[in-house]
Amino acid sequence: MRLQHRLPDPGESWRPSRTLIAVPLGLIGLITAMDLLTAPNIHLGPLLVVAPTITAVFAGPRLTALIGALAVAAQIIIGIFHGGLWTSNHQAQIIALVVITLFVVIFRSVHEGRERALSQARWVADVAQKVLLRPLPAHLGPLRIASVYIAAEAGAQIGGDLYAAVRTPRGARVMIGDVRGKGLTAVGDAALLLGAYRAAAHRDPPLPRLVAHLQNAIYSEPEELTGDASAGERFVTAAVLDIPDDEQVVRLINCGHPPPILLRDGEPTELAVRDPALPLGVDGRVTEDDYEAETFPYRDGDLLLLYTDGVIETRDADGVFYPLADRLRAWRETDPQRLAQRLHGDLVAHAGGFLGDDVALVAIERQSARTARRHVPHAPHASPPERPV
Repeated sequence: MRLQHRLPDPGESWRPSRTLIAVPLGLIGLITAMDLLTAPNIHLGPLLVVAPTITAVFAGPRLTALIGALAVAAQIIIGIFHGGLWTSNHQAQIIALVVITLFVVIFRSVHEGRERALSQARWVADVAQKVLLRPLPAHLGPLRIASVYIAAEAGAQIGGDLYAAVRTPRGARVMIGDVRGKGLTAVGDAALLLGAYRAAAHRDPPLPRLVAHLQNAIYSEPEELTGDASAGERFVTAAVLDIPDDEQVVRLINCGHPPPILLRDGEPTELAVRDPALPLGVDGRVTEDDYEAETFPYRDGDLLLLYTDGVIETRDADGVFYPLADRLRAWRETDPQRLAQRLHGDLVAHAGGFLGDDVALVAIERQSARTARRHVPHAPHASPPERPV
């Protein structure tokens, strides 16, 4: 797939309507008419400066300059009508209007340049999001998937939360994670983990081997390499799941992440492992013997909800945490897309419109084999033989 490297033009996203352009034009006409109809000792011409000033609020420098030129022309007409064009008073008014219009046009040009730079940054962030945090497929074998991502960083498209899903010869592998911290450092760690996951998960290694690979990929000795003691405090909580096609179970290794929730007949149940592993990046080099997957029933029609701690740690105006389990029990949703959308809207409303942390949600429904076949046009291509990770 080719990406179209074309920067967005602020003028293309929103253009001033004829109604808005009529406002400064109407003001020029109104002020000119009132000045001409009033006594010569009453000067309303200086009010014409409001026309280019208002235009700069919603239009670019060219239209602002045009409106300013019309205002100057109106000021000249006023001077001619009153027979004092060459008087020092009218000349001062004309010169002042020209100077103010020039300043307004210059400031508008600078502002438009900053808008272009911001649009470029947003475009780059949008491309980075599509490359880093790829949209999850709506169907993955017998699974229906819906996901939501909300970055807490103002104006950001991506943050430290992450998710990924990979189809394997025997089923699907799903991961959700949360990088400690925010900003570019968190984005870099998320990119590192996602790259390691995508490189290894499709080979279908045993789940403990996959998680050991992720730990070894993200772990380093940052203080020795960079001299920054705080760099060693970075880590990632993650839940990595194996969902086989031929068994109605889910295998889970939880590395310090909030436990997934299984919805069966509308009743939520946390999939809490007996011995959670340490977050990725905390411990040293490991092997697959350091991890053990736990198995939970996952039947046809069950809904699995993966989420980051930004969900359960969201507070309302009174400081009350978001009651996730109570909401799920009350809604009794069975469709992953509706659940994700409803949870997204309700979470933002609970927070009063502003989330203090990144939020990632993944809802997965297990369908029966007959229902799933209707969404699979052909069998998946054979994967290469398993190689050590």
